[in-house]
Amino acid sequence: MGKGGLFDLERHFAFYGAYHSNPVNILIHMLFVWPIFFTSLVLFCFTPPLFIFPNFALMFTLIYALFYVCLDRKAGVLAAFLCLACWVSASMLAKHLGFSLAWKVVLAAQLLCWTGQFIGHGVFEKRAPALLDNLAQAFLMAPFFVLLEALQSLFGYEPYPGFRASVKAKIDAEIKNWQDKKEKKSS
Repeated sequence: MGKGGLFDLERHFAFYGAYHSNPVNILIHMLFVWPIFFTSLVLFCFTPPLFIFPNFALMFTLIYALFYVCLDRKAGVLAAFLCLACWVSASMLAKHLGFSLAWKVVLAAQLLCWTGQFIGHGVFEKRAPALLDNLAQAFLMAPFFVLLEALQSLFGYEPYPGFRASVKAKIDAEIKNWQDKKEKKSS
């Protein structure tokens, strides 16, 4: 079964899923979320040492990786591996490009990815992005959400039996609640 509080995967997944129910918007996020994470790490590679970390990129990576493992051991280990692979690759790319070129590459990639996601929300989802309601949760959950979506779609993965049905019920209730509020505002 699910965990409670900060590590309540059902609650996090339902929150994020309520903002991502359109298949085209989900696909757009699957294409653009991990590049946002990766390019952020490239930029964070240029930060000064922080405590025991050589830069903010490694600290950021480890926080994400550990959080994902705590949410779900199986998918979390895969997500942690992807986070670490992104950090290694971002570190190599940052070293190769140097700051004067890296920030331009990061800016272009971030603009492209964020624009795609906002188009996904505006045109296909017809709902503001989750980050407008809970910035920290949206940023922290986005990479894991799209990975879990892919695992569910491609392999039928569930962290535990009944997860998908439970989350779907919560997502449907949240969407209905949002639609009711939207209808009240317009009347």
